[in-house]
Amino acid sequence: MSGAGTPGPAAVAGRGLVLAGLTVGHRSERAFGRGSGVAVLPGVDAVAGRGELTVLLGPNGAGKSTLLRTLAGLQPALGGTALLDGDDLLSLRGTARARRVGVVLTDRPDPGLLTGRDVVELGRLPHTGAAGVLGEGDHTAVDDAIGAVRAGPLAGRPLGRLSDGERQRMMVARALAQQPSLLLLDEPSAFLDVAARVALLGLLRRLAREQDLCVLLSTHDLELALRLADAVWLLDGAGGCCSGTPAALSASGAIGAAFDSDELVFDPAQGTFDLRPTS
Repeated sequence: MSGAGTPGPAAVAGRGLVLAGLTVGHRSERAFGRGSGVAVLPGVDAVAGRGELTVLLGPNGAGKSTLLRTLAGLQPALGGTALLDGDDLLSLRGTARARRVGVVLTDRPDPGLLTGRDVVELGRLPHTGAAGVLGEGDHTAVDDAIGAVRAGPLAGRPLGRLSDGERQRMMVARALAQQPSLLLLDEPSAFLDVAARVALLGLLRRLAREQDLCVLLSTHDLELALRLADAVWLLDGAGGCCSGTPAALSASGAIGAAFDSDELVFDPAQGTFDLRPTS
């Protein structure tokens, strides 16, 4: 059973990402078509508005990556609907999806000899076709994407020689070059140090506002996410999902219920974890 917070103005107006009864999981070897397979998250209802940073939180194994991969089109949904700006996201294929959805995964790709700009230019493939010939408008889109993440000095350098934080900026720029309305990121700060994690989440929050993007990302940086996110989708590890503002979910006890342990307890007033008092 899933619960959704009150939809923001963007979602109410049909803009943004709206999930209704979305079931995600893994198909069995003999399963064909939607509705067949092993559900990890059944019947998710949630909204993520344009111009907002929405963070997907939950314990390990709760289904965060499975949900993001389904929305990215990397695996099929088992049921329900996902609407992007009022259109059926699950029915979009190939180029049509790539023009609407940008994806940044945890995997570290091998860039070979490609420079940062070369990688960002790959984001124009949904618009140029297989030939990959960039026109004036494509070069402008690439320039705009690099400028948006403030990575101009990095563009001419080999991607393989950039730091993890610098590389992630270029991967975000590649996704922005697609000119999507939805940006999905799976653990984008997994390999970053503290300063780079703060900078990346701050960047994504700014981009959501400046470019009117719907940004949805998963992260284990719980305390940082609660400080920077506009909205949270919280997976409880038992197949449930509730959504709302960080303040509302903290005050309701949902954050503590999902993450408290024998050693740590969540303090909703401070938005941090403390050592559990010993008797």
